[in-house]
Amino acid sequence: MTARSDEADRLWAALGDPMRIRLLDLLLERGEATASMLASALPITRQGVSKHLAILERDGFVTSQRTGREVRYAVRAGGLDQARAAMAQIAARWDTRLIAIKKMAEQAGKSRTPADRASAEDQATAPRPRRPRDLRLAPPNPDRRNA
Repeated sequence: MTARSDEADRLWAALGDPMRIRLLDLLLERGEATASMLASALPITRQGVSKHLAILERDGFVTSQRTGREVRYAVRAGGLDQARAAMAQIAARWDTRLIAIKKMAEQAGKSRTPADRASAEDQATAPRPRRPRDLRLAPPNPDRRNA
């Protein structure tokens, strides 16, 4: 794997957890907070919050600053910019793919004859045949013996 794909994998792993997204939201609202402050607003323990914050810090989404016994966390803007850029690249690739699919569909539509188009329209508007009822066999009767 390349360093770029390893970086992308870590980015998506960090942002793929709903609790980490919620932590980032809380930090964006509050500016900075301790793990205890964040835990009071979430349904997980302070230790759980600390583990999530460690992952976010490792992957560059938050920074921490120790003051005495307290560790304060804040969102690192550069990490969010990196995520935004990665998402923009993915969106651009999908746009390119969708444009190619649209062109293929348009060309396939142009290459059909008028009779083919009329036939396809007739099939689209024709009533569908009724499906047969459930034809599954009944469960075996334990009282009935093979003769």
